[in-house]
Amino acid sequence: MAVSAKTPTVSSCHSDLSNSLHHNQISQTINFLVSSRSCKLSLQKKHKIFVVSTDSIDTRDPNSVICDLCLRGNLEQALIQLTAMKKLRLSVEEETYITVIDLCERKRAEPQGRQVYILIKNSTTQLSIRLGNSLLSMFVRLGNLVEAWYVFGKMSERNVFSWNVLIGGYAKAGYFDEALNLYHRMLWAGLLPDVYTFPSILRTCGAIPDLLRGREVHLHVLRFGFESDTDVNNSLITMYVKCGDVYSARIVFDKMPVKDTISWNAMISGYFENDKCLEGLNLFLDMLHHSVAPDLMTMTSVISACEFIGDERLGKTLQGYATKHEYRKDVSIDNSLIQLYSSLGSWEEAEKIFTRITSKDVVSWTSMISGYENNSQPEKALEVYNNMRKDHVAPDEITLASVISACASLQLLDMGIELHEFAKKTGLISYTIVANSLIDLYSKCKLIDKGIEVFQHIPNKNVISWTSIILGLKINNRSLEALSFFRKMKLTSTPNSITLISILSACGKIGALMAGKEIHAYTLRAGLACSGSKYLPNALLDMYTKCGKMDTALIQFNSQHKDITSWNILLNGYAQRGKGKEAIDLFNKMVKESVKPDGVTFISLLCACGRSGMVEKGLEYFNIMTENYNLTPNLKHYACVVDLLGRNGKLEEAYLFIKKMDIKPDIAIFGALLNSCRIYSWVDLGEIAARRIYEMNEKDQSVGYYTLLCNFYSDIGRFDEVGRLKRVMREKGVTVDPGCSWVEVKGSVHAFLSGDKNYPQEKEIEGVLNGFYEKMGEKEYGVDDDCKDEVLCGHSERLAIGFGLINTAPGMPIRVTKNLYMCEECHDLVKFVSKVVRREIGVRDIECFHVFKDGLCSCGDVGFKPKGLK
Repeated sequence: MAVSAKTPTVSSCHSDLSNSLHHNQISQTINFLVSSRSCKLSLQKKHKIFVVSTDSIDTRDPNSVICDLCLRGNLEQALIQLTAMKKLRLSVEEETYITVIDLCERKRAEPQGRQVYILIKNSTTQLSIRLGNSLLSMFVRLGNLVEAWYVFGKMSERNVFSWNVLIGGYAKAGYFDEALNLYHRMLWAGLLPDVYTFPSILRTCGAIPDLLRGREVHLHVLRFGFESDTDVNNSLITMYVKCGDVYSARIVFDKMPVKDTISWNAMISGYFENDKCLEGLNLFLDMLHHSVAPDLMTMTSVISACEFIGDERLGKTLQGYATKHEYRKDVSIDNSLIQLYSSLGSWEEAEKIFTRITSKDVVSWTSMISGYENNSQPEKALEVYNNMRKDHVAPDEITLASVISACASLQLLDMGIELHEFAKKTGLISYTIVANSLIDLYSKCKLIDKGIEVFQHIPNKNVISWTSIILGLKINNRSLEALSFFRKMKLTSTPNSITLISILSACGKIGALMAGKEIHAYTLRAGLACSGSKYLPNALLDMYTKCGKMDTALIQFNSQHKDITSWNILLNGYAQRGKGKEAIDLFNKMVKESVKPDGVTFISLLCACGRSGMVEKGLEYFNIMTENYNLTPNLKHYACVVDLLGRNGKLEEAYLFIKKMDIKPDIAIFGALLNSCRIYSWVDLGEIAARRIYEMNEKDQSVGYYTLLCNFYSDIGRFDEVGRLKRVMREKGVTVDPGCSWVEVKGSVHAFLSGDKNYPQEKEIEGVLNGFYEKMGEKEYGVDDDCKDEVLCGHSERLAIGFGLINTAPGMPIRVTKNLYMCEECHDLVKFVSKVVRREIGVRDIECFHVFKDGLCSCGDVGFKPKGLK
């Protein structure tokens, strides 16, 4: 990077001159002044008496006394003397003020500096160039641009140094537009820029970044004859690379008559910053060829580039080079090597380097912690963090963010809360990266309200903040709120592809088709749909599939680049709808196009076959996944086969299949068997499966299997077991999510909770539903609180369908999404409604997509009791 030299102030020159004096000469002067006899003065005004001690003032030369005090660094005594002189109305020389101001600047003493400034303001209306420049330099160094601007305005005359100091101050503080405006005002005032002006103003153009203004300043460099100055050219290179114009930067670099190490570093790092690592490495080799010795910055930049391109061999070569030179012991080299080896998965090398560092700084610890955390080793990350605290090294914001992320991965809520408190005490909570990590922690630990609280206190929310809270709401089953946050985000921030993927997933989860279409349109307008990312097109495909628009999903599928995930999404869409034939046709097409299926592919195929009654075909696919594709079945595949057999009445074969399994069956396999036993009322086998589930669920505490057990015992009339299981659930704090259904009407998504009586158009919806109950011959159809399906269903889809019927035009399809299973009574009810109102009604529960039309369901009633079976 280009570094500009700072123009020395007059006062600093004075200080340097003083420091160059012979030590004995200074000592003699100080001893003479201190040993001189002082006089005692007193002034009396009314009842107030001001007394100055005998040690306060040397009346023969008080200005010299103050200057000598400043030379010794005694600011407090110098100010006492200066104040006393002003009260006694003794003349203070300009050089005295400049010397005191210089000491205030060097000591970063803002209150004292302001005190001197007040004394000066009270004694003069205009400031000379020397005095004004000293005040300007001090206030800019102290970051007080308001007073600096006021001083600038009070100066009777200004030189180029005055403008340079103020321009540099505004640029350093981030007021780039103001710095550029000052530069143009300086030109209008007729002052010519010098070698110190251009580095500041070019750095400003690079920081914005503003390539057009940067090129304009480049023309000024040529016009005023500074094209041969090395510092100015270094600043030009830095400006161009920050603006992304590496080509122009290289032209400047090649034309430089003299290149120093800063020149080479600026160009090499510029290549790296603009993702041109190979060009940067080639230039590094040219640097060595020209016998220019790399410095510490060169080596750390080149090692970081090896991390980016994943070249471990080159990294080791650079490591060997570094060990032979003077910077071999610098900790920053080791830190860069740790990051390199960690990113490449060479943990032994990274740990070896980390262990040998004798004086580990915060970057060393953080590199090791973040390396472990980024590579799915959160336990090791926490272990290193604990050792860091034992070594009494204070973490910075990056350390803390990495450790919180590790806690989120392990769902260590207690430790995460401790880190949150630590962040608040140390002020690290003000860093957005820390707050974002806390949002992720609370989201994964199911405390999303705490995550929202953290989010609301972030002063400068970035795109990661918004994405984190949207994703957190989605994974905590609050997708409707996620959609609301996304709409707020668009008012202040620009979503990136990860944000859009997260919100599309939320739309799919609640069936928000119109919102999903709006987001699709946004991606097209923003050019993100064709950005080369494979994830966003797949997210769109998944959204359309989950929202029941298979025709649109097929259009999206055929228009995008297809990877294995794309095929699997579409296969799963067919599986959820029980369309086995379509799934098989798609699989054959996939194989024909030489796309190798994976384990997820066969899960979708087995589910599609099971829900379509294609038992033999499903078993065939189970066998060929090993024989033809060398894929080892996992527990999910075995559970699919048990469901395939059991769902189609082959319960004995399903149980025999479990007994012959090569691996130990898990709770999901017995859950599939129990569900089949429930469908076909096979009590004996069902109780065997129930016992195994209960034993396994003691450890897992999964609410889904408790509710499945309740459903089974309710079906066979064992209500004593249902009561016992509910008591166990209460004692262990296992809570059932309330049934919730979403329906989209005119672009707005409406949510309905089971048991909730406070919803829009309550009386109208109840009236519509009661009308259907009466037509079916039931007074209160399936709404008893003790209904055996209440635990798993909740019946909330009835309210959503009723709302849709009231608020949409006749004949319009209704799409409902729910968070629980659909019970048999609700299934029969919706079949009846679809026949009466002559509408297509789609209900997607957590297992299947049901499309009801003319009294029939697309699932073929698979998964419900065959008619006549009790």
